[in-house]
Formats: sequence, structure tokens, C-alpha cells
Amino acid sequence: MNAEPATPATDSGQAREDWVSRLADEVAAEAERRGTRAVCASGISPSGIVHLGNFREVISPHLVADELARRGVDVEHLISWDDYDRFRKVPAGVPGVDESWAEHIGKPLTSVPPPPGSPHDSWAAHFRAQAEEAFAAVGIRYRGISQTVQYTSGAYTEQILAAMRMRRQIDAILATYRTLAGAEPDDETAAALAESSGAADESDGSGGAEYYPYKPYCTSCGTDLTTITAYDDDTTSMTYTCACGHSETVLLREFRTGKLVWKVDWPMRWAYEKVVFEPSGVDHQSPGSSFQVGLELAPLFGWERPYGPMYAFVGFGGAAKMSSSRGGAPGPGDALRVMEAPVLRWQYARRRMNQSFDVAFGTELQRLYDEWDALGRKVADGTAGAAEVAAHARAVGTAEGPLPATGHPVPFRTLASLVDLSTGDAEQLLRLVRAVDETVADLDVLQPRLDRVETWVATQMPAEERTTVRATADAAALAALDAHDREALALLLDGGRGLPPIEDAWSLDGLTTQVYGVAKVQRGLDPDAVVKGDKEMGAAQRAFFTLLYRLLVDRETGPRLPTLLLALGPERVRALLTPAG
Repeated sequence: MNAEPATPATDSGQAREDWVSRLADEVAAEAERRGTRAVCASGISPSGIVHLGNFREVISPHLVADELARRGVDVEHLISWDDYDRFRKVPAGVPGVDESWAEHIGKPLTSVPPPPGSPHDSWAAHFRAQAEEAFAAVGIRYRGISQTVQYTSGAYTEQILAAMRMRRQIDAILATYRTLAGAEPDDETAAALAESSGAADESDGSGGAEYYPYKPYCTSCGTDLTTITAYDDDTTSMTYTCACGHSETVLLREFRTGKLVWKVDWPMRWAYEKVVFEPSGVDHQSPGSSFQVGLELAPLFGWERPYGPMYAFVGFGGAAKMSSSRGGAPGPGDALRVMEAPVLRWQYARRRMNQSFDVAFGTELQRLYDEWDALGRKVADGTAGAAEVAAHARAVGTAEGPLPATGHPVPFRTLASLVDLSTGDAEQLLRLVRAVDETVADLDVLQPRLDRVETWVATQMPAEERTTVRATADAAALAALDAHDREALALLLDGGRGLPPIEDAWSLDGLTTQVYGVAKVQRGLDPDAVVKGDKEMGAAQRAFFTLLYRLLVDRETGPRLPTLLLALGPERVRALLTPAG
């Protein structure tokens, strides 16, 4: 069942309380000032898995473009695939890829073979396909641009020739920045991001006897280990040599095997696509970096640098098992194996771009789902704030319509316990779910959440948290119980002093009252008495819970006791908790 997404409030008289609306206001105004459509851009290098840090480069412009589309503004989101970038290093962790791939360093990513077993024809195509599958699943619609196609088709020929004519002017601008140290990420997250996909490097083409903003790929060995030794502006005759020993003279006007260096390439493309909005990461916003230098280079190509706020790093933890089969850090596709699409979108939509955060994969994911479900209830009953409503609406759908939603959202942590306890038995799982929520007709209404829960239990649930129920009662432990604990078990099973026999309490709410009520009636209280701030009562309840866990699963902790008891059934519970004789 798909829920129609609410439309974020965009009335001009109402204050914009979420960052997306505020940015959309600014982008719309900037596009109007420039007299052009609102082009929102992302740039991704498919040099490895497009991980959750890179994903912010994509989803931030998407959210802004989607807000503008909801308003009826002429807008386009384009993603520039930097697949004509050089293959810089052999990444670690890609299955089947070893140091033999080092022979391809310096070649365009579209000329590097894909990882073994890939159905795609190049390294770039392999990782682009992975990313595009995830983008589609979360509702991101865009125009994709392959830089390999653009350069090899001659689309940028006039821009390349112009850059070569302006090379001394470009060099003078770049020279003013070369002594500025670029800020490098120094935390663990940045180190993890560096191991996989990211934006192009900060090359500006300097270092030769004369400055050239263009780098040929050698037509003999295919790498960019080349040096331009001569160029004539009038004829566009260019001579280059390569480390492989090859040398040739070509007409740059006709040559299609090479590209502008990154610090020149990016502002050229802003002008070519008339980009109005393109955020970038900390690495591109530091002094002397490409975005800063682009302020002065973009006008050389007839454009202004786009409006481009900085976005902060996104970290991730507990996802090693998720990403090991794909190579590198976890990407949105990995996240979608354990998160519904709206939940993944929400994590980015609810935080300003300059806020760092971690995407949860471990036990924190259960808490994240609790927060998500609570937000849904607040939105439904009208108690959510304006910013919360906006973030929720951006998560559950786009201007094109709603995303798939779970028809009957049983809490993630409850489903995780039930999936663990059912050990793959669908009938047992349905029985357990119905014991928790009798309105569930079949398992289909739990999708797509149920699939995510099953994957999480299989790949992320810590081994020490998995539940193995004792096959037989622990006779020695039961025999050693003191009178107080024997009385507690008798109250749980047979009732008394306001508690019913356990069979008559056989529902999630009933068993919750039963297990929490034992310590209360032992203190002379009613089982449903509200007790707050009583540390002794809390300690007594925890001691009773620990006793039950030891007798049922031979551990001191486990899934919520009412859920565990429901899974076992009354007969087995009695068998495991009744002392002999």
C-alpha cells in the first residue's frame, strides 16, 4: 500500500522551516536573476562504489530540484558521470580485483575492465550501474551525462580550444592559489571515503615547462602519462610524448582522446550546462580547491560559478558485511537492503547539508525505525512541526508520486525478534506476528519492511544477540532457586494476587503486564499499578527478567520477554520454568 505523500508547505507567506525549502527559494531566485532554468547538478566519479558519503552529492540537489518541481518551476537535475577521469589506484576490497589492475592506472575509467563476473563492459559502467539502480529505488530522476561520451564525441571541442588559447590567463589565476594548502579530511570517515569512489582529484595541469590545461590520453598505451611539448593556437597542432615512449603530433581540433584538467574542466562544464546550483564537499571548498578557483575561471567560459553550499561528511558503521561482496564502503544499494527507501531519504532530508551524521546499520537501526514510525504517527495526528512534516513528505515521495511504503508497519525491532525466533519458518513467523498484532492478515502486508528486517537479522544482528532457546529445562538451576524466585515463577505461570494464569494473559499486552507485574505483587501492589522512580522496584524487575532469560535462553539478556514468551507458546514456557516435583 502506497501512502500519498504530503506536500511540504511552500506558501510564500509561511516561513520556510526546512533547509530544502530555503535553498529552493535561493536557487529559484538565482535562476531568475541569470535568466535561465534552474539546473541543479551532481558530479560523481564511478571509480568505485558510490558510497553513502558520495550519495549526499546526489540526493541534496535532488531534494532541492524536487521541491522546485513541486512548485511548478522549470527545473532539471543532471548527474555528470566523471567516467573519463583517470583510474588512479587499485582499490582494496573489490572481489576478484588484484594488483594486476595496476597496469590500467592512468587510463580513463571507461577503458578499465570491470571486476570479474561483472556483466558490464568497463569499470565505470559497473559502478555506475550499481549506483543508478539505487538512485531509481529512492525516486531520484535525473539526466545522466557521460563525460567519456562528451569528450570523445567532440561536444567540448570549442571549449577545449578556448581553454588552450587562454592557458596563460588560466595559469596566472591558478598560480595565485597554488601556495594555499588545501584542507584535507583528517577523521576516520574521510579516510574511509578515500578508499572508494569520490570526486575528481584537484589537478590543475601545472608542472611542465609550459602550462597546458589539457591532458591527452596516449593513443598507443591509453594512459595519461603524457606531456604536451608544443602547441600552435592558429593551427591547433599539438605534439605530446608519453612515458611509454610514444610521441605524435595531432590537430587538437580533431583529436578526441584527452580532457581538460579538473580545475578547468569543472568550470567549463558549469558554463556548458548552465548550472545554477551544485553543492560540493569540504575537499572542494577549501582554499585553493576547485570550487574556490572556479569563481575566477567560470567567467572565462561565459558563466558564473553556481550557487554551491558545502555539504558535510556522512559516515557509516557496522556495515562491513553489507559491503564486502560489492567492494569498498557501503553505498545506497547496501543501505536499501536493510532500510525502506523513505527511511534512507529521511536521514538526508531531515538534516542541513552542513551537518555530519552516520548512517546506522547495526543495532542503532532499530532505534532509527522507532523514530521514523513515531514521526509518521505525529504527522498523521497533526502534532508534528512544520520542518518535521516537510522532511517526512520529502522522504515518502517525490513530485512524481509516492514511494513504496509498508502497508502495515509492525515495529522493526519487534519484527527482528520474531524473525530471529522463527528461524526461517514462514508459518511460525505469521503466527508470532499475529500474536503481537492480530489484525495482520498475511506476511505480504509487512513488505517491504519484512525483507529489510530479514536481511538485517541475517547480516547485521550480532551473534551474541541471536536467540537459542533451551531444548530442555535447566533442572539444576530450577532446583537451586530460593523461595522468593520460586514464588515469582509460580506467579508468572499460575497467577494469583491479581495476576491471571499465563494462558489467560496470552497477548503482547497481557504478557507485558504479567512479566512486569510479578515484582509488583511480590511487593504487595496491584499488577497494573503505576510505579515511577522506585529504584528498588526497577532492580527487582530486572533481577526477575535476568532469571527468566537464564532459564529460557541461557543468557542474561535477549529479545523482549513478552515477545519471547509469545514465540515459545504457553506449553513450552511451562516446561522450561517449572521446577521438578
